[in-house]
Amino acid sequence: MIILAVLLLIGGGVYWLSRRQARRAGEPTILRGGTLPSPLADGASAPLAGMPAPSGGGPGRVVLSGLTKRFGELTAVDGLSFTVEPGRVTGFLGPNGAGKTTTLRMLLGLAQPTAGSATIDGSRYAELDRPIRRVGAVLEGAAAHRGRTGRDHLRVLCRAGGVPLERADEILEMVGLSAAGRRPFKGYSLGMRQRLGIAAALIGNPGVLVLDEPANGLDPEGIRWLRDLVRGLADQGRTVLVSSHLLAQVQALADDVVIIAHGKLVADGTVDSVLDSLARPTRTLVRTPEPDKLTAELGDTALVTPAADGDLYIVGVDAAAIGDAARRAGISLLQLTTERPDLEDVFLELTGQAAIR
Repeated sequence: MIILAVLLLIGGGVYWLSRRQARRAGEPTILRGGTLPSPLADGASAPLAGMPAPSGGGPGRVVLSGLTKRFGELTAVDGLSFTVEPGRVTGFLGPNGAGKTTTLRMLLGLAQPTAGSATIDGSRYAELDRPIRRVGAVLEGAAAHRGRTGRDHLRVLCRAGGVPLERADEILEMVGLSAAGRRPFKGYSLGMRQRLGIAAALIGNPGVLVLDEPANGLDPEGIRWLRDLVRGLADQGRTVLVSSHLLAQVQALADDVVIIAHGKLVADGTVDSVLDSLARPTRTLVRTPEPDKLTAELGDTALVTPAADGDLYIVGVDAAAIGDAARRAGISLLQLTTERPDLEDVFLELTGQAAIR
């Protein structure tokens, strides 16, 4: 009996050590600052690997009509109306306190509007059949039980939404958390938590994605991964609404943009049409050793104003016309740069006076 007990003890110890080494082999390398290496490293999947077409019914059109929310005497959202189309990425922008998060909460059924409506394919969120398969959302950061692993967190969502449990592992691989998914949530960095939140939003393979500051906590590589992911989801025909303060990223990613201030709509359209609406026209920065001679050659068709270091800003004529004028007059040009207003210029012009309420 003693010999048998010793053999069982040794066998159990060997089994425990082998399991421990296997778990260690599967754990991710944690970089300085608690971030994960690239999700595409070590055989991890590309952003949309294994992501089928959306499972929910309907095209996924989101329509806000006269949406209003009042908190006592404060009107947080004031008669807001716009449409988010399938197959497109729509940037939802506004300064702090503009009413963006309140708007998204009403869309997702987390707050009741005072007036107006927010619908997905003509239905309020609360009326959707199996909403986990229709709408996925990242709102105000990812949250999970601190002691629960990321994998178990997603499996709980699968059980609650009637989604096969293996979907949790598929999505963890997609967001680059396959190994980290077996670690407790309390040990996750901010970027890892954000990836888990995106995984939770995608667990039901929905046709509509609502993402509130999804790049928060991501490093530059993670932001590029997110940009590729979101673009790919829209290209699959999904409706993607993204709220963000990273205006350069929104300009590079979005097809359409909605800008609000004081809870009211101030701009709505394609990115190009909103940029073209800016009062400041496209201008050309010119550097030349003979600015006066160039100004005289251009004549009254051009508006010339001085810039820093003796350079010129010229509007009214394009860069090609400026180059032709310089060639005719024998003027050398050291710099000729067309400057088009960007989304930050538009945002500040439309919302620059919007104080936080």
